[in-house]
This record gives sequence, structure tokens and C-alpha cells, in this order.
Amino acid sequence: MSEKKLAGKVALVTGASRGIGAAIALRLAADGAKVVVNYARSEKEANAVVAQILAAGGAAVAAKADMGTPAEIEPLVASAVKAFGKLDVFVNNAAIMQRLFLEQVTAETIDAHFNVNVRGYLLGAKFASAAMTGGGSIINVASAISRMAYPGAVVYSATKGAVDVMTRVLAAELGPKGIRVNVLAPGSTRTDMNSEKSGKTKDEERQEIAMTALRRMGEPDDIAAAASFLASDDARWVTGAWLDCSGGIRL
Repeated sequence: MSEKKLAGKVALVTGASRGIGAAIALRLAADGAKVVVNYARSEKEANAVVAQILAAGGAAVAAKADMGTPAEIEPLVASAVKAFGKLDVFVNNAAIMQRLFLEQVTAETIDAHFNVNVRGYLLGAKFASAAMTGGGSIINVASAISRMAYPGAVVYSATKGAVDVMTRVLAAELGPKGIRVNVLAPGSTRTDMNSEKSGKTKDEERQEIAMTALRRMGEPDDIAAAASFLASDDARWVTGAWLDCSGGIRL
């Protein structure tokens, strides 16, 4: 049997206790990486992800840190290095999303989104890249929504647009250090953030499926497979890219 494609690599996935983050953590581990499962509040769920990885023969630890709190980000990265000796892959996934129409937007809701979805990503990339002494891969989970006009998502879309631009700049800046930086852009994906819990109706879900070329909702495992590619040496010549992982919702 050939060696797993991420064997020997260490990955840190933010917001990995559930949804897309959990799926990415599980997939990277299945492909051979040692994984740090970050969570902010969902300790039980994060420990369940770790337990699933360990049961499958992988290596993982849970690490608490709120990506919206700057003082907690550098220690999070340091905990990955302490646990496994290095860092090769950093997945910026932790994010918040409130459905807000313009009349509902406040300075506080803008700050809440940008503090996690932009500042958290940028500081995460800063400290992760400093720890990647032998090169590495930074994956910024953004969204196909940044290239759409989706009413009720003006603040969230703005943060994801910022991540798109930030990724290109970081790819140019960090490339000479052997660090690749790419955007992974899911479309409509079956998670709590994209469900009735977030205010989405069944009619809206049906409309999004109709807009998607492959005519279904995405699943977290669909996104995780693309993340594994970007983390691996198969993507060694890919940086500054915006990988559409939406099933064709923008076509």
C-alpha cells in the first residue's frame, strides 16, 4: 500500500468541532496528517472529533482558542508545535455568519464578523506562517458568496471578499518562504450555518439547489476532499488560487 499523501504532516484546523471544519480535520487525519482540532466553545464536539481520529489510528489533540480574540491565536499555533513538533498545514475555517439585511446592520455586527472572519484569519496566517519553517500550506475557507449578490449577507460577503484579496497578497508575500496560500470557496453546504438555524428557509434551499449545476446541496465531506488536495504536495504548484468548491452555483 502506498503511503498516505499527508503522512508526516501536521495540520491545525480552526473551528473544527463541527460542520466543514470537523470534516476537514477528519479527512486530513485519514490522509495521514496529525491534526490539532481547534474549538472556541464546543469542547464536547471537538473531543468527539479527536476521539474519532484516534479510533481510526490517527493522531489528534483538541485546542481551545477563540479566533476573535487576538491574544489567543499565537498560543494556539504554539500548542500545535508543542504537541507535534512542527506545523505544515493551517486551515483558517472558524467564522461567524448572521443573516443581516442592511437595515439590521450595526457597527457591532460589522465588528463581530470582521474580528473573526478577517482579523482572525490574518493573525492566524501570521503566526502559522512564522511556525512553518520548512514551508507549508495555508488554506483560507471563504465562500462562493463573495462573487454573488446575496441579499441579507452584505456583512458576511464583505468579510469573504476581504479573505479573497488577502489570500492573493499573502501568496505573493509568503511564496519565497515555500508557503502556499489558497482560498477554498464552498457554495451552499449542509451545515448549521447554512440551515433553518441561520434563518434560511426550505424555499431558499430549493432555489440554491436549482442554481447549482450539480443540483444538490454540498456536503462537508465535499469541501474536506478539496482541502486535502490543497494541503498535499499534489497542489505543490498551486498558490494564490480561488478554488470554487460549490458544485457550480456560480455558473
